[in-house]
Amino acid sequence: MTSSSVCVLGLGLIGGSILRAAHDAGRPVWGWNRSADAIAGATADGYDVGTDLKAALTRASDQDALIVVAVPMPAVDSVLAAIAEHAPAAPITDVVSVKAEVAAAVTARGLQARYVGGHPMAGTNQSGWSATDPTLFTDAVWVVSTDRGVDADVWVRVAQLALDCGSVVVPAESVEHDRAVARISHLPHLLAEALAMVGAAGGPLALGLAAGSFRDGTRVASSSPNLVRAMTEGNAAALRTALDEALAALTAAREELDEGSTKTLVDAGNAARLQYEQHQRFEITDITPGEPGWREELQDAGRRGGVVRQIRSASPG
Repeated sequence: MTSSSVCVLGLGLIGGSILRAAHDAGRPVWGWNRSADAIAGATADGYDVGTDLKAALTRASDQDALIVVAVPMPAVDSVLAAIAEHAPAAPITDVVSVKAEVAAAVTARGLQARYVGGHPMAGTNQSGWSATDPTLFTDAVWVVSTDRGVDADVWVRVAQLALDCGSVVVPAESVEHDRAVARISHLPHLLAEALAMVGAAGGPLALGLAAGSFRDGTRVASSSPNLVRAMTEGNAAALRTALDEALAALTAAREELDEGSTKTLVDAGNAARLQYEQHQRFEITDITPGEPGWREELQDAGRRGGVVRQIRSASPG
């Protein structure tokens, strides 16, 4: 599988880093981006990239390349429309931070039979080709969807790409994924924005005194607002639930502070952080994609903290 071709559509931080990591893994890989200015650096670095989407997809169709959709959610449907026209039989994955909405868009274009969603849990607050890094995914988690009807062969190809990029694979169903990332990715973005606003409202003195806790707590607030809006608004239902829980905790802390205490929130938060630090993964070693019940078994193992580090091959015949 490592030798199979990859076509990356969208060469920002994540897409560009995938292109570079796949290239370093020995894969034939090429990429497309709408703007030539945005990929001038990739061209200068010698990567096989261009702005002709039809040409990139025709090549993907001819070579049965795995197509990686790495554009922001608002641009996904137009890219899927082009895939449906020029490479409808090619295997497809994506790296968008919401999965259910992408899966619905794929189905609407009639491409679901060859689609398996993906989401590398890696990134920085930087963007564009200059921020790309072929080691970005090393030891990171890469979610590979286990939705009903996924094709085992395509699942293996997507998972193998993730492994070749240095990640470990977590199998998960799209809706469950979206509920989880609302809590550990999308909510932190909103909290970082709020914390940055409150800190800045303190004026030069507050900003001059700001140190590690403010810096770390607001790091992702320096991310592109358009990218943050795309991920948070694309996962609105799950994010509302997480945000309501956070607001309830903060409201309770505000009420308790009137009595001179912050014990409830501080103690609960400390315990939750320790739970995160002590979380243990286990390796999934006994499930073979394509065998009866493989999807449900992988999904259950991922739900319990399992990760895939090596693809188990089906027995011949």
